[in-house]
Amino acid sequence: MTRFEPAEHVRKRADFELIYKTGTKRSGRLMTMFTREREGGVARLGIAATRKMGAAVERNRAKRLVREVFRHHKPAGALDVVVVPRRNILDAPYEKVEAEFISLLSRHPSTRARSASRLEPSLRIGPQ
Repeated sequence: MTRFEPAEHVRKRADFELIYKTGTKRSGRLMTMFTREREGGVARLGIAATRKMGAAVERNRAKRLVREVFRHHKPAGALDVVVVPRRNILDAPYEKVEAEFISLLSRHPSTRARSASRLEPSLRIGPQ
């Protein structure tokens, strides 16, 4: 089982701001995702759960959910991902959170080609 390693965290405020400014933004019902490619290294995750979401217990639950999904679906290559969870994520089942994360991540230009090639042939859409 893969771990969420310390090198896979976006920690610095400057990194968050750079991803917000120069990355691509996509929104869903459960979260907003910002992604930005880097020169090298591993994929990194940052989570920005604000107080608008609720008490610390709720914010921490949302962060745990997002970390778990990231751990299971790490993008290949050096991609920075920042997730801003919405309050709806607290009531959603894990499968919906996972599906939305994958959907938002697959809309990033660098992951489109990779995600299509990872699908099983029977799941591909279009001519085979």
